[in-house]
Amino acid sequence: MDQQKLTEKAIALLQELISIQSFSSEEDKTADAIEAWFKEFEIPFKREKNNVYAFNKYYDESKPLLLLNSHHDTVKPNSAYTKDPFHPHIEDGKLFGLGSNDAGGCLVSLIATFTHFYAQENLSHNIVLVASAEEESSGPNGLNSMLLILPKIDVAIVGEPTLMNLAIAEKGLVVFEGKVSGTPSHAAHPNDNNAIYNTIEVLQWFKDYKFPKVSEVLGEVKLTVTQISAGNQHNVVPGHVDLVIDVRVNDCYSNKEIADILTAEAPCEVKPRSLRLNSSSINKDHPLVKSGLALGRSSYGSPTLSDQAALYCQSLKLGPGDSTRSHSADEFIYVAEIEEGIDLYIKILQGFLKQ
Repeated sequence: MDQQKLTEKAIALLQELISIQSFSSEEDKTADAIEAWFKEFEIPFKREKNNVYAFNKYYDESKPLLLLNSHHDTVKPNSAYTKDPFHPHIEDGKLFGLGSNDAGGCLVSLIATFTHFYAQENLSHNIVLVASAEEESSGPNGLNSMLLILPKIDVAIVGEPTLMNLAIAEKGLVVFEGKVSGTPSHAAHPNDNNAIYNTIEVLQWFKDYKFPKVSEVLGEVKLTVTQISAGNQHNVVPGHVDLVIDVRVNDCYSNKEIADILTAEAPCEVKPRSLRLNSSSINKDHPLVKSGLALGRSSYGSPTLSDQAALYCQSLKLGPGDSTRSHSADEFIYVAEIEEGIDLYIKILQGFLKQ
């Protein structure tokens, strides 16, 4: 099948995926639709829960493995939607619908690209395509679970909307639970250890704190207090104030290092929820990156999290669509972006896989 026909079928698949509710952990019907694609093209595939995956026809164990990955789960539509989030339709070149931009356009473009290369011989790498679940919730049955099943992956492309520019690094994430303590009391009585007042200095410390190591690609570590909770009666001074601190970690630190630093230096009790979502990157001189740069694409560091955080290998975030549209009301992707995405994915991999 020529590239134009493949592109038309990919857009039709995206429309079908949009029409199916596929919130995280509820992706079974979109997994069925992806299975139907592989059946139509007579490509053998496997399914692990709601993750659908397939290998290239001429898989050779002596060759390194390239992962092509994107997800088919979505967040729930926000309350500002004015259009039916499950009604895929095209207006002025925009394909509207929940998950169209994040990350349906990337997913169908990668599926089409994999199909293009599936039966080609003498490639430098094997290819595995994984249409994964539970990305939006960072759940236990997504790409992370597939790493226990797949052979060793040497390099990966993770499909997320980047305007088809090369996100060569991505910040990690550590979320901390903080507690500012004080003395509980009746509001009518004097109290020099009011936990809410104590929080003022603590918040100022978090606002002013800077981690010293600055990444060439990802910049500074970004620390933000995002939630505060305290008290349940107007006449009772609470014994503590609970905080949530969101830390976006650059590639100069491991998540454990960030946790050790804040535990030692923060002026209140802090405890990380998890240390598993580390930053990720790919060498600027990697042949995959060079292939994209040779086509005039730019490179940058991404502040947003994706399934790259689950990977142990070098990985590149790359895909059609614009990250600023993700999780927005009346989400859309331009049809032309999908057409360009498939074309660029194929050209980048032609430059990489023919080496």
